[in-house]
Amino acid sequence: EVQLVESGGGLVQAGGSLRLSCATSGFIFEDYAIGWFRQAPGKERAGVSCIASADGKTYYTDSVKGRFTIFSDSAKNTVYLQMNNLKPEDTGVYYCAADSEDLKMVTWLYNLTVPRKLPMDYWGKGTLVTVSS
Repeated sequence: EVQLVESGGGLVQAGGSLRLSCATSGFIFEDYAIGWFRQAPGKERAGVSCIASADGKTYYTDSVKGRFTIFSDSAKNTVYLQMNNLKPEDTGVYYCAADSEDLKMVTWLYNLTVPRKLPMDYWGKGTLVTVSS
């Protein structure tokens, strides 16, 4: 059974830091791109960051570039999202996702328009991050 379990969310003041974890099981970790997405209250789910399976290349959306860092620990089959200098607009439910296609993950991350957007292979259930001003 495939599982993606997020943890590390919580309440933090603006300027603070949190580290989210996405613990995975049930698939070959090295063969999957892992991404972080978030959904703010009343808004659609949006990409945050991802790490490609082919070469470990990392990607970030503009709103988090320079503040967030994604990294993985293959020994633990876990991907982390280190979030620094948090802002109230970072508030939301953070989800991790896994997909066997790096290009599809990047397409989802940047919400690119493609002729046929296929769903992510797997999603976690999310962890809530609240940043107070």
